[in-house]
Amino acid sequence: MRRGMIYGLLAVILPTLVIAHPHSAASQAMLSCAGRSDVVKFLDKNFAEKLTAVGLVNQNAVLEVYAAKSGTWTLVVTDVQGISCILLSGDSWESMPALPGIATTHRR
Repeated sequence: MRRGMIYGLLAVILPTLVIAHPHSAASQAMLSCAGRSDVVKFLDKNFAEKLTAVGLVNQNAVLEVYAAKSGTWTLVVTDVQGISCILLSGDSWESMPALPGIATTHRR
């Protein structure tokens, strides 16, 4: 049931984001979703973007940020079947140093 809700939400959000961000080169250059390896190759080949950050959305999806030294970036969600969907992309990405006192590793 959750999977259906996630896909339903993505089906509404993705077209809206593509329309709202027409300058988004990665969103315009390919379909919204494809196999993860195809998306990763596309981002590397066309924008020199590499995996920069990752976070767990839930048990069924991972959020990934790809960025390039040129400043371009792409936000991707990948499900447990290995399907990746481009959510957003843009320019002027800057990595921030960790703030003092904020743990950057997960402790159990």
